[in-house]
Amino acid sequence: MRPKDQTNWMLTDAIEALARAERLHQSFLNLHPRAGGSEPSWEPPMDVIETEEEILILVALPGVDPDEVEAALDGGTLVISGRRILPAELRNARILRLELPQGRFERRITLPTGRYTISRFAAHGCVGLRLGKSS
Repeated sequence: MRPKDQTNWMLTDAIEALARAERLHQSFLNLHPRAGGSEPSWEPPMDVIETEEEILILVALPGVDPDEVEAALDGGTLVISGRRILPAELRNARILRLELPQGRFERRITLPTGRYTISRFAAHGCVGLRLGKSS
């Protein structure tokens, strides 16, 4: 490969990586009004893991108290919602960089058919939801 071709290849690869990162960032911050409301909300990333006894959901919500997160079943859909706000002591501070989304969040996930008991916990910057399967 000639040096000029290698430079073009590296530049093209770098531009494509930046474009992928921008698409991911935009999908993470996909602000949309909730159903029946006009306030936009963002969707936090989450992991969903199922065992024979439960469904475990980890939602990336650093700084959010698990007790302030609403989790409700709407038919076969779990709706996770709440707010992430700056702590009161930082509201008058000069912001140098603000990358973590603030404001209302909402995330919906379709669950397998069944009955569940829901409990919350905090784990390493995530809010955890444990959906115990019941008969």
